[in-house]
Amino acid sequence: MREGPATVVHRQDYAAPAYWIRKVELCFDLDPVKTIVSSKLHIERNPAAEPQPLKLHGEDITVLRVMAAGESVSFRHEDKLLVIDNPPAGEQFVLEIRNTCSPEKNTQLSGLYTSGGGFFTQCEAEGFRRITYFLDRPDVMAVYTVTLRADKKKYPVLLSNGNLVEQGELDGGRHFAVWHDPFPKPSYLFALVAADLVCREQKIRTRAGKEHLLQVFVRRGDLGKTEHAMASLVASVVWDEARFGLPLDLERFMIVAVEDFNMGAMENKGLNIFNTKFVLASPATATDVDFAGIESVVGHEYFHNWTGNRITCRDWFQLSLKEGLTVFRDQEFSMDMAGSPSARAVKRIEDVRALRASQFPEDAGAMAHPVRPDSYAAIDNFYTATVYEKGSEVVRMMQTLVGREGFERGITLYFERHDGQAVTCDDFAQAIADANPGSELATRLESFKRWYSQAGTPRLKARGVYDAEARRYTLTLTQSALPSPGQPTKQPFVIPVLAALLGRDGRTLAAERLLVLDSAEQQFVFEDVDAEPVPSLLRGFSAPVILDDGLGDAELLTLLAHDSDAFNRWEAGQRLALARLLAAVEQAAPVTLDEAFVEAMRTVLRDPALDPAFKELALTLPSEGYVAEQLATFDPQRIHAVREHFREQLASTLHADWAEAFEANLVHEGYAPTPAQAGRRALANLALAMLCLHAVRSGNPVWPGRAYQRVKDASNMTDRIGALAALVHSHSELAEPALERFHAIAGGEPLVVDKWFALQAQASEPVGAGHGRSFARAKALLKHPDFSLKNPNRARSLIFQLCMNNPAAFHRADAAGYVFWAERLLEIDPINPQLAARLARVMDRWTALAEPYRSAAREALARVAAKPDLSDDVREVLGRALEAQQ
Repeated sequence: MREGPATVVHRQDYAAPAYWIRKVELCFDLDPVKTIVSSKLHIERNPAAEPQPLKLHGEDITVLRVMAAGESVSFRHEDKLLVIDNPPAGEQFVLEIRNTCSPEKNTQLSGLYTSGGGFFTQCEAEGFRRITYFLDRPDVMAVYTVTLRADKKKYPVLLSNGNLVEQGELDGGRHFAVWHDPFPKPSYLFALVAADLVCREQKIRTRAGKEHLLQVFVRRGDLGKTEHAMASLVASVVWDEARFGLPLDLERFMIVAVEDFNMGAMENKGLNIFNTKFVLASPATATDVDFAGIESVVGHEYFHNWTGNRITCRDWFQLSLKEGLTVFRDQEFSMDMAGSPSARAVKRIEDVRALRASQFPEDAGAMAHPVRPDSYAAIDNFYTATVYEKGSEVVRMMQTLVGREGFERGITLYFERHDGQAVTCDDFAQAIADANPGSELATRLESFKRWYSQAGTPRLKARGVYDAEARRYTLTLTQSALPSPGQPTKQPFVIPVLAALLGRDGRTLAAERLLVLDSAEQQFVFEDVDAEPVPSLLRGFSAPVILDDGLGDAELLTLLAHDSDAFNRWEAGQRLALARLLAAVEQAAPVTLDEAFVEAMRTVLRDPALDPAFKELALTLPSEGYVAEQLATFDPQRIHAVREHFREQLASTLHADWAEAFEANLVHEGYAPTPAQAGRRALANLALAMLCLHAVRSGNPVWPGRAYQRVKDASNMTDRIGALAALVHSHSELAEPALERFHAIAGGEPLVVDKWFALQAQASEPVGAGHGRSFARAKALLKHPDFSLKNPNRARSLIFQLCMNNPAAFHRADAAGYVFWAERLLEIDPINPQLAARLARVMDRWTALAEPYRSAAREALARVAAKPDLSDDVREVLGRALEAQQ
């Protein structure tokens, strides 16, 4: 930890390195206390750079010697750098470094660390410098040969990037393995694993006729939970070659699961290291959401093999080059795997809902930044929803503007130009445009790239005028963007708007067409329109904007009932609900839901033509967080009270329909994580939650009793935890014994115990009598013997769920939630700064809180910020948050 302000890195200051490292030979003598790392670096001077000292990054490691041509080289240390003022003469030279590191002391889980008795690495973004001294930056790409030596009994499996070259026995019960990766890569893609693991293997033959070995490594006892991960990997390999012509390029591809991991997974070349959450799944331990998450993340990391590894980013400001593009690819993969148009639409709705829940608030908060940031103090703070999810939407807009086939041509040109290089977001956009000359993208490329450089969520206003005599409908689109940190004014974005016109009776008056808004205001004319239309705009969520189309209840009810675009049909229902929630928040007295809205929800619930998964999404009220995002100043307790009141009304007025939906959607066949089955389970679980809510309020023991029985007898985790959630969120008396039973059934299974903690941390806070019960329970769980701050999954399951996903429990008038946050943040920061910085982000929008929450939040922020030895990660987040009040 450092004291004082961190160094800020600016994108405009980028300069190519003065030296390149072309080849790397590494040797590890692995020991938990003191691992010895020997490196041989084949270095070239950059002829375009002025002669200067060689500066290698290094943190928390001890140098033993530095040599060149067999001779010792003098060096000095300077602010986490090893500096050689007089490197060997000549354009090329070999530098040998011997150093030590202590994996067992590495609680940051960045670099080389131990977990469960094995060795694992995480080098993105700047972890390699915690292993050995190096030019630890993404534009330095080298070919690696790695030798691993370790105790054979303790660490029988030795893995690194690329292909296995040699392995054998050593004296003293030790053994070795040599791995060679023929593809140049930056240091952040280096990986090694040494552990006692078992492996699921499968051979696959690609379209080119080559055979490859796929392997999934897990700890002993977990092999039975890897079938879905392997199936997802096979599907990913097949899909990428079929869709984009990108084949697997190594003899083998490996996935390793580790319990202690800061992120979801890491795409190290040929050796992906995964959080166990995104590998291990069985019907008894994983939900439908978990199965879908595994498919998505396995796909994401495999797709990085080309979009991220074969072509990487020039500097960390270009992070979305690989992440935004690869999120887009994994979303497309999941939609293609879903199969049916309805299942594809459900996936799109889920992705947009996630974008709005995480990225829209980010765009409106203290940490707002462009998809391609301009500066950072800690790059780990910019692995964000903006870079990933909004970055994906930018790529999706490119595909919309050039068409699916045009986008595939662009990807092909991108690899023809840049395979094996470290490039920029501009290079990618240029390739897509150049492959499609004259396209809507190519003719607006410079303006389109404002999506990379401007922060904030654009506002899109739409107003239409119908001329009955001329049978003409004129649509005026206007865009605007609010100021964001460092960007008080914005230039117009290029916004693709997919639009269609519907009649009041639901018939199509104008088929879907693409409108491209590229100035502050434009008009678009629809001819031969037979009647005054209801516009269906932004279909499929064709751009990441906030739409104001001025539609009233009647028009939204038309879209909800008839729109052929499933996203806009769902959106109409959400807007109807949101309008009522916002109106009720502004009123002091309780508000009764109107009959028109209730009947619209009943119609959705009863409609046999609608997919159950779509029904579950349409019948779920907008979240408390999303409601808060619509308000300049918000009271979390008022929002919670209103939403709970609406849920109770829907539970009561639709009681018979919920009961029928529950029975009709029970899955009696054997478990399969298919979209069809998952949709039925999702709707059944929502129905059960509403039935329990009504039963507890009315004193009827039947439905809580059925839910409790389901906790005991369910054949799969989705049904079991769905029933448990119904009891917990309705505050049933059976919740306590059900939680005890669930914990006993978990049997210490880490990922299941995480669910147990998370459900209690998310438990709906009672309105009125009993308020504060959920917060008190979550706080008490800190002392549970199964809880540990050092395991990121466990910390996220309790602390993060309470602070991020339970607004009514966290935002308390007595400020106890903010005290809890501050105390946990100060505990986690010395252990794991990356994890702590994520927790610090809870306060991004504290200035929008109503009093007394605002003042209490500021006090908590100031208290933590005053600590002199905060990590750079946390200091940057808190500094930006406190600047937001100015």
